[in-house]
Amino acid sequence: MKKRIKKSVSIGIIVAVSVFLSLSATASSLAKTQFVSIGTGGTGGVYYPYGGGVAEIWTKHVDGVKAVAEVTGASVENTKLCHKGETLFGEIMSDVAFQAYNGVDKFEGKPQKIRGMFVMYPNFFHTVALKKLGLKSVEDVKGKKVSVGAPGSGTEFMTNLILEGALGIPYSDFNVFRLSFTENANALKDRTIDVGIWCVAPPTSSIMDLATTHEVSVIPFTEAQIKKITDKYPFYSGFDLPAKTYKGQDNAILTPTVWNTFICNADLDEKLVYDLTKAVFEHQDYLIKIHPFASYTTPENAAKHSVIPLHPGAIKYLKEKGVEVPDKLIAK
Repeated sequence: MKKRIKKSVSIGIIVAVSVFLSLSATASSLAKTQFVSIGTGGTGGVYYPYGGGVAEIWTKHVDGVKAVAEVTGASVENTKLCHKGETLFGEIMSDVAFQAYNGVDKFEGKPQKIRGMFVMYPNFFHTVALKKLGLKSVEDVKGKKVSVGAPGSGTEFMTNLILEGALGIPYSDFNVFRLSFTENANALKDRTIDVGIWCVAPPTSSIMDLATTHEVSVIPFTEAQIKKITDKYPFYSGFDLPAKTYKGQDNAILTPTVWNTFICNADLDEKLVYDLTKAVFEHQDYLIKIHPFASYTTPENAAKHSVIPLHPGAIKYLKEKGVEVPDKLIAK
C-alpha cells in the first residue's frame, strides 16, 4: 500500500513539474511576444483588408510579433493614435502625413511623432451620386446633402482641402453629413444624402455593391479644377478613373488622387521596423491577392512618393535593395 502511495506521489510530482515547466515556457514565450495593432479604417474601404493582410504577414513571418488590424476613423485618427503610441502603426493618406509631420494647417503647431515605412497605393477621390439626380460638375454639390467622409478620416480631410481650400466651395454651401463608406452607400440608397464622397483605391466594395442595385455616377473634375488643386497642394495629382471601374461607368473620369503612407511611431526600434518592412515587401504577392492596388507597394515607390521622412529601419531595408533614398526622406 505504501509503495502505491509513494508511486502516486512521484507521478503527481512529475505531472506538477511538467505543468510548471509548460506554463513557464508559455509565459516566457508570451513575454518575448510583442503584440502590435495597426490603425486602418472602416470595413467598407481598402484600409481594413490591406491592414489585415499586413498583420497576417507580420504575425506569420516576423518572429515574436503578433499583429492585429483595428477598425478606426482612418487617416487623422490613425495619425494621432500613432503619435501617442496607442497603435504604433497606421495607414494614412499622404496629405495628412505631410501636414501632420510638419505641424501645419490642421496640425498647426502640433507636429506628430511619425515616420513613414512605405507607401501603399494611390487613392482616387470619388464623388458619387445617383444618376437620376443629373449632377454633372463638382459645383453641383452646392445646396445638396453631402457626406464629406467619416469624422477623423482622410476622406474628410481631403474633401475639405479640395472643395474649400482649392475650389472655393465651403461646407456652408451644402448640408454636411459625416459618414463612413458603408454608411455613404446606404444613405444614397435611401436618399438620406444626395452625394457621397470616398477617397479610396478603386474599385471599392461599397460603391460596387451600390452600383449593382442603383444607377450611380462618379462626378468628374475638369482640367482647370485639377490644376487649381495641384497648384495649391502638390501632394495631389489628377488621374483618370478607368472606364468600367464601376457598373454603368462607361467613360474614364478625371479626378484628384493622393498616395497612402504606412506610418509608424518615430521612436520604434530600428531592427523591429527593418524586420516588419522587409516582411511586407517580401510577401507583397499576398497583399496583391487582397487588393490589386497593392502592386504599387514597392521599395521604389517608397523612395519616390513618400512625403515624410522614412524610419531608419525602413531606410536600411531600401538601401539593402539598392534603392536610392533622397536626403529629404532622412530625418535630421
